[in-house]
Amino acid sequence: MASPNNQPPKKALRNSGGSSNQGSSRNSAGQTVKFARRTSSGRYVNLSKEDIDMSADSLSSDYTNYTVHIPPTPDNQPMDTSVAMKAEEQYVSNSLFTGGFNSVTRAHLMDKVIDSEVNHPQMAGAKGSACAVPGCDGKVMKDERGNDVIPCECRFKICRDCFLDAQKETGLCPGCKEPYRIGEFEDDSPKYSSGTLQSLPAPNGSERDPNNMSVMKRNQNGEFDHNRWLFETKGTYGVGNAYWPQDEMYSDDSGDGRGGGLMDLAEKPFKPLSRKTPIANSIISPYRLLILIRLVVLGFFLHWRIMHPNEDAIWLWLMSVICEVWFAFSWILDQIPKLMPCNRSTDLQALHDKFDTPSPLNPTGRSDLPGVDIFVSTADPDKEPVLVTANTILSILSVDYPVEKLCCYVSDDGGALLTFEAMAEAASFADLWVPFCRKHDIEPRNPETYFSLKVDPTKNKSRVDFVKDRRRVKREYDEFKVRINGLSDSIRRRSDAFNAREEMKMIKHLKETEADPTEPVRVVKATWMADGTHWPGTWAVPSSQHAKGDHTGILQVMLKPPSPDPLIGSGDDKIIDFSEVDTRLPMFVYMSREKRPGYEHNKKAGAMNALVRSSAILSNGPFILNLDCDHYFYNCKAIREGMCFMMDRGGEDICYIQFPQRFEGIDPSDRYANHNTVFFDGNMRALDGIQGPFYVGTGCMFRRFALYGFDPPMVEKTDSKSESLDTNQASEMQPLNPSDFDPKLNVNNLPKRFGNSTMLAESITVAEFQGRPLADHPAVKYGRPPGALRAPREPLDALSVAEAVSVISCWYEDKTEWGDRVGWIYGSVTEDVVTGYRMHNRGWRSVYCITKRDAFRGSAPINLTDRLHQVLRWATGSVEIFFSQNNAFLAGKRLKLLQRVGYLNVGIYPFTSIFLLVYCFLPALSLLSGFFIVKNLSIAFLVYLLAITICLIALAILEVKWADVGLEEWWRNEQFWVIAGTSAHLAAVIQGLLKVIAGIEISFTLTSKSASEDNEDNYAELYLVKWTSLMLPPIIIGMVNIIAIVVAFMRTIFSAIPQWNKFIGGAFFSLWVLVHLYPFAKGLMGRRRKTPTIVHVWAGLIAITLSLLWLAVSPPASSNPTAGSFQFP
Repeated sequence: MASPNNQPPKKALRNSGGSSNQGSSRNSAGQTVKFARRTSSGRYVNLSKEDIDMSADSLSSDYTNYTVHIPPTPDNQPMDTSVAMKAEEQYVSNSLFTGGFNSVTRAHLMDKVIDSEVNHPQMAGAKGSACAVPGCDGKVMKDERGNDVIPCECRFKICRDCFLDAQKETGLCPGCKEPYRIGEFEDDSPKYSSGTLQSLPAPNGSERDPNNMSVMKRNQNGEFDHNRWLFETKGTYGVGNAYWPQDEMYSDDSGDGRGGGLMDLAEKPFKPLSRKTPIANSIISPYRLLILIRLVVLGFFLHWRIMHPNEDAIWLWLMSVICEVWFAFSWILDQIPKLMPCNRSTDLQALHDKFDTPSPLNPTGRSDLPGVDIFVSTADPDKEPVLVTANTILSILSVDYPVEKLCCYVSDDGGALLTFEAMAEAASFADLWVPFCRKHDIEPRNPETYFSLKVDPTKNKSRVDFVKDRRRVKREYDEFKVRINGLSDSIRRRSDAFNAREEMKMIKHLKETEADPTEPVRVVKATWMADGTHWPGTWAVPSSQHAKGDHTGILQVMLKPPSPDPLIGSGDDKIIDFSEVDTRLPMFVYMSREKRPGYEHNKKAGAMNALVRSSAILSNGPFILNLDCDHYFYNCKAIREGMCFMMDRGGEDICYIQFPQRFEGIDPSDRYANHNTVFFDGNMRALDGIQGPFYVGTGCMFRRFALYGFDPPMVEKTDSKSESLDTNQASEMQPLNPSDFDPKLNVNNLPKRFGNSTMLAESITVAEFQGRPLADHPAVKYGRPPGALRAPREPLDALSVAEAVSVISCWYEDKTEWGDRVGWIYGSVTEDVVTGYRMHNRGWRSVYCITKRDAFRGSAPINLTDRLHQVLRWATGSVEIFFSQNNAFLAGKRLKLLQRVGYLNVGIYPFTSIFLLVYCFLPALSLLSGFFIVKNLSIAFLVYLLAITICLIALAILEVKWADVGLEEWWRNEQFWVIAGTSAHLAAVIQGLLKVIAGIEISFTLTSKSASEDNEDNYAELYLVKWTSLMLPPIIIGMVNIIAIVVAFMRTIFSAIPQWNKFIGGAFFSLWVLVHLYPFAKGLMGRRRKTPTIVHVWAGLIAITLSLLWLAVSPPASSNPTAGSFQFP
């Protein structure tokens, strides 16, 4: 072991890239990836592909040969994996991996991740005992409980790197100088075969009756020694050792001594996990009838309008007829997909009984549910506060789902150290928050929301220590918020100190080399991590290879994968007693993909695809749930709700489960329809009865296999294939190859579609197989055998993490189908709708999951300007869809007719703004000109108008009935439809046309997420007025209609023969327009009616211009010939 005095400086080692000790290996993409591991003492060690294989394979045998003699009692559980695997996984979790195009892939072993103390053994940077080897400052390997892993009987503490060196050089323990013993671990943990437990053998090795237990195992007091019996019989606690009870429902007369609990699966009735219930006929039948009646009335009305033109004002009549025809067409597109709404319900108890209940085949009760990878995306810590993201992560880590089946990934597209350390702080606080939530069944599991609830926290809480625990956690959370809010200043002060030190070193070096003292000292202003090294991502002062669009790929396993079995805590080392609580945490990974100038990174869609690839290599969960950084779990059982659909019979063709979006912090009146309940509870529920709802960007659980661009499995084809198998294999489907789903896809075409990563290609069929429903009944024609997912997952190794770094590089997607067929689709600012459309077009279906307790909650912009910009982005994406190959007109035969109409409406609805803008001016033009859209207010016109209005009101009442939407919410939606249609939608059409015709690209900024803690006024942002050009059209419409009403009223009063019928008709429609614009007018007033100066300027200018224009077009007739008249110069 080298002495620290002989080691080169850390900075020099980093700059050299470890060239002297570097091995190299070719990754699957053909790029040269060099691995350089840095030990905790600052020394780089070589890591070639051969060394990786040796550490993962050959060296593992050296560790597994050592036997640890610890009785497998409940207090002393044996290690279930080899020391080598534990060491490798711990090394991976404590290393920051960086790499990318033409750069070295390094595993930077971090002494500390954050400045605060880290306690949880799963977390990166967790402190262990010091290595006893002289001259080494490394840390001893730890197990799942945080205890030191000591591979020698002499109890000599040694770190992982020194242990590897000792194995390679002498094979002797540095402490006792004795060779490490060669042998296998006595694996006392249960053996799994196809996910089930083996029968428990007798002590002498013979077969024993599982219902018998030896009475000879007695302690010194003559009492039965249960621990001794467990050790000698390799038994387990729980249902597996209990007598299987008689099931009265499924009793039989087999006489096998087990009662009726083990009946044949074919005789067991199938219990569905979900149900689809149609809307009551008393509501849906009149609703459909009214749609038909209004459609007929509209036809007669338009026919009458076309056949009775107004010759006195043909221009006014023509504009009104064109607009009305378009409105009728737009109404049909919106209304037709609502003919088949439905409701759905889930059975969580049935899901638990099927996948998590102990049974003779699964005595330990280990879950058979598939894995889920949760994606959280963020890009700018200034606009998306890290405290909001940290609370979202905490709600994810504490969800009610098997811990070993869950993995959370956060994508930081800005590559900011602030986000990195905030995520590390969140992982550290999760050590306390997650067991607290499990112990007391906390809802919601976002700490900020939970501690802000205005309800009695002790309601439905049975434990006597709840109040004490809650008070302590609240105090810790307040300190956690202080640390998060102070991270920015802490990073700045730390970086200033290190940069000042580097500057002093440079000055000293210049003096020693007698350089020119007048030459300025140039030191790069770097951003420094907590362990005193450069942050590989974006720096506060941008530099080459350290800017937002130019930095290396970064991957850090914040929390390593948990152990497969529960780890019950204790009350000794924690501020809260967790003696009956599972203290494991889900796997948590921080990822920032590589960005380089000259590469198209495709915004959020590119970040999501990078997450798909890296997660496929690290955890490969068959299902993916994506959330925005401000959307958190409001219902800890939301994933189980979605699994009820995915794992139910016939669920193999479901591509995603979309949950409704619910928002917090909205003003009570919902002035700008931020809740959008008409869409989420009406339109989406209606589409659920056809082929499924749209994908709306967040709160969606995907089937990973569907994201890979494959068609849904054809059950008929797989059934015919199963017939060639034997009877046992026919009911339990076997894994298939990619070519079985896509005949055009063979081994040679895999790199063209998915890239050159062999690990990624191999994970595809595994994800497909694990995502199938459970084939526990003959009614399930396409599934997987029970127990297939109970086996523990393989531990992480350095090669897998290095491969995950390579697939997030900027060049990986070149000449592949990522973004075109695979993953999130590129080419639109609304990549979510396009991605869902591609899946539906291939024949998949989706499901809308409305839970009794909201699944997720997030924030929405309540400010008028931010709301208009949000709607502008959505509408612009729709215009892009209309002018692209994703137009539903070009869809294939697998897209159902009504679903096609729904997608057509998505691309067409922004163009309604053109006709809406004209129609909003028609009442004013009618009042100013003295003409109406019809020549006379005939009885036929009034009857048609009355019939259409009555149908509209009746349809609205029935729709809010089956959609469970309030009438006020429906009215707010109508108001904002006019506001957005005359502003944001119109701008979106113009921008879309400019992009299609002139090729002008559209750029959007992130919607700011509010993290205000203003207790005096929670809705202060609502009254903030920020000027935008989108406000101009509604202002003009409102001013013109008000002026028109005043002018027409004055003219009618002073006319010789007042024509009140024309005034009333025009004034009614003008007031109807103004009523729809009322929320917009309130938004302009701001707080206490403080209107911005620009509004007064525009209003005065518009009023003067319109008055002069009216005088020029229609000058008043003067009765005095000598009176002067106004003329334009």
